[in-house]
Amino acid sequence: MSLRYVTVLGSTGSIGVSTLDVIRRHPDRFKVVALTAAKQIDRLANQCIEFNPAIAVVSNADGAKRLSELLRDKKLKTQVMYGADALVTAVTDSACNTVMAAIVGAAGLVPALAAAKAGKRVLLANKEALVMSGDLFMNAMKLGGGELLPIDSEHNAIFQCLPANFTKSPQSHSEVEELWLTASGGPFRNTPITELVSITPGQACAHPNWVMGRKISVDSATMMNKGLEVIEAFWLFGLPLEKIKVLIHPQSVVHSMVRYRDGSVIAQMGQPDMRTPIAYGLSWPERIDAGVGQLDLTQFAALSFSEPDFERFPCLALAFEAATLGGTAPTVLNAANEIAVEAFLDQGLPYLQIPVVVEHVLNSIASTPAGSIEHILDVDTQARESAHQYIRQISG
Repeated sequence: MSLRYVTVLGSTGSIGVSTLDVIRRHPDRFKVVALTAAKQIDRLANQCIEFNPAIAVVSNADGAKRLSELLRDKKLKTQVMYGADALVTAVTDSACNTVMAAIVGAAGLVPALAAAKAGKRVLLANKEALVMSGDLFMNAMKLGGGELLPIDSEHNAIFQCLPANFTKSPQSHSEVEELWLTASGGPFRNTPITELVSITPGQACAHPNWVMGRKISVDSATMMNKGLEVIEAFWLFGLPLEKIKVLIHPQSVVHSMVRYRDGSVIAQMGQPDMRTPIAYGLSWPERIDAGVGQLDLTQFAALSFSEPDFERFPCLALAFEAATLGGTAPTVLNAANEIAVEAFLDQGLPYLQIPVVVEHVLNSIASTPAGSIEHILDVDTQARESAHQYIRQISG
């Protein structure tokens, strides 16, 4: 395997940290050339000291000044930059051939699109690239001629379960009946609905199986995360929406499945550890040690599966609605959800009001064709403003 030069967009988040852990185990295979972070300057500095990238990017001038000072003390020559344009520079000017796109939220959209256009191997952990701009992103990948490998555990599992020529062979599409995305159900899958009224951010972020950031943990609790993954799967694998299903699987051992027309169901299984799909994306088509413990099925008394309850998880129903509408509806859905989750985490918005806010914004902004990145970002801004306004209204 030739050396892969890696840019990690969002290196201080949970996916970024796991990516660097895999890279650390294989210095003969991977060289980090750019790292980016928003606000965790000290952690980014430590990463730069260890991996010595050519470029490091932060969100603002103050952060850049502090990072420069920390690196100067270590006599590093890493070029420190800041701002949204610098994220694109980290992709295009770092001599990377592999990009881990792990910036959470709409902020990761533009640099991920830049990686697609530049023909990189894109390890896609940022949902918004496909949720907000699926058609544009997939066209950019096609024109750029790079490789797209999904890093979400569910999509990576499906990628592993599909035929090797799936994306290039129409015949393979006719062999596949359904994609089954599994979901843990989060921390509240068995909580009486009446008790969800008083859910706190701490409870919502206490995921039973996965270690994740606060925002994505809340999305897992509401199952908006799974709804966004449905939209992702639609773009990644090119199957009709009605062939993409969700199953609650509390043990998080089966990461997803593919049902074929001959009756076969092929599943990918493993420990609930993101280093497995990350390692597969970095090394594909080879497999390398990811530092993940072996799965011992004898330790599981049972593996259970059930259909999701849309009354308990209205965000999942809203995601299917947005996916059916198409156009900019998924952009509106995502933007409204980001604002609602932020208000829940930081401003006291009740947990059960998250889907109420999302539904209101989704119904108030008509879906239009997602024809350009500028239009998508305009709609994103409009949806965020609408969500803020509605939250102020219902909060009195």
